Amino acid sequence: MRVVIAGGHGKIAKLLERDLAGRGDSAVGLIRNPDHAAVLRAAGAEPVVCDLEHSDVDTVAGHLTGADAVVFAAGAGPGSGAARKDTVDRAAAVLLADAAARAGVRRYLLVSSMGVEQPPAPGTDEVWAAYLQAKKAAEEEVTGRDLDVTVLRPGRLTDDGPAGRIRLDRHVEPGAVSRADVAHVLLALLDDPATTGLTLELVGGNTPIGEAVRAVTAR
Repeated sequence: MRVVIAGGHGKIAKLLERDLAGRGDSAVGLIRNPDHAAVLRAAGAEPVVCDLEHSDVDTVAGHLTGADAVVFAAGAGPGSGAARKDTVDRAAAVLLADAAARAGVRRYLLVSSMGVEQPPAPGTDEVWAAYLQAKKAAEEEVTGRDLDVTVLRPGRLTDDGPAGRIRLDRHVEPGAVSRADVAHVLLALLDDPATTGLTLELVGGNTPIGEAVRAVTAR
């Protein structure tokens, strides 16, 4: 399987790239900064310099040729303002969807966030509110495309090691989850086409990942 990951230098992306490469699959990481290429190669991924904020659909589609799936794991990141929450967390996700459709790549995994279901409460920090609004808008626009989309909404992210046990469902109580477990869940979702069309929330829990994924598709 050949998987192209937007936000290829991000923490979750690098973990997913290692997981894919470790089992013999091909991981391609889209990065803005060419200085990050060596890090991706060390993770077993093929780096491709492509700034989704300043690319067009044809350019991005060209990088997706031959892919079996795409994963949007990009984000404007800490320290960015409200404007970049829209240009990265929403617009870049939509651009990747349009490019996937043009390149004939149907499978699309979107990493979103818990907390997007409700409008930001009055008094919410402006940048955080913009982040949640951008993620929700990305979900709506990407799932509106003619693609096989799965949306994953992790809870509060940690850098803990993988526990291998999670809670995964359409709605779960808020909580934390390690980035390593998020990467493992993304891999399991890629392997299970029955998760197409689902929007799933994810936190740490007591159920092994494979069992949790099978359970949501059995309902």
